[in-house]
Amino acid sequence: MSMAFSTKEVGVFAGPARCCRCEPGSTRIELIYATWEVWRRSSANMATDIHRWNKGKVSPAMSLARVHNFSISLDGFGTGEGLSRDAPFGHAGERLHQWMFTTRFWHEMTGRPGGTSGLDDAFARQFDPGIGAEIMGAGKFGYPGWHEDPDWKGWWGPNPPFHTPTFILTHHPRPSIEMEGGTTFHFLDVSPAEALETAREAADGQDVRIGGGPTVVRDFFAAGLIDRLHVVVAPILLGRGVRLWDGLEGPEKDYEVEAASSPSGVTHVTFTRAGL
Repeated sequence: MSMAFSTKEVGVFAGPARCCRCEPGSTRIELIYATWEVWRRSSANMATDIHRWNKGKVSPAMSLARVHNFSISLDGFGTGEGLSRDAPFGHAGERLHQWMFTTRFWHEMTGRPGGTSGLDDAFARQFDPGIGAEIMGAGKFGYPGWHEDPDWKGWWGPNPPFHTPTFILTHHPRPSIEMEGGTTFHFLDVSPAEALETAREAADGQDVRIGGGPTVVRDFFAAGLIDRLHVVVAPILLGRGVRLWDGLEGPEKDYEVEAASSPSGVTHVTFTRAGL
């Protein structure tokens, strides 16, 4: 289920990230169209593979740990500075995620018509298929100090968008919270490896999504626990906050790295563990 590009389909790839380049004489519109077509077909193939897994026709050795739609700035920040109940991403605001808000995927999630259906939408839709559990950090679940509020149940209202067992890594565990729509929040004070083992048991053969924030994604990546990582580089500079890549060196040795630029201005970068 690799989502890699074919050089025959989109032209020349160069460098460790294999960035798309137009063939001589190609227009930017032709490249954009070709890129979207490749990813549209890749998305369809992934959906077919996931369906076959769920039907028991394919039996992967172990469920995968996946990261989807994780946005960072050009200077590597996955969230801004000054997080609070009124500013979940600090001074970054919603700038890291503007690319997603225009997609048909996001419009469907929020009950609105319309939305774009190009490359960004194709990537965004990989968020859900085949996921049986999620792991997230305390900073994604709530504002600084949420553990002192016994009534806090996350940012997402009574029906969160996860619809699976969801494990929050925190130094302040509390009893599990059952929400509408199949989401149950469980609170763990364990290592990344222990959390992943627990989530895989709950996922019942499906994949586990590592939901963020940047510290959690970095810790899992550094421990070699992530099988597929999708990072979206937004064309903004934040200057401060929490970086994704700090302390990580040379992960491309163990992963196939792909990059694709979108008309929206973001660049989608994927890391897929070699051999998958």
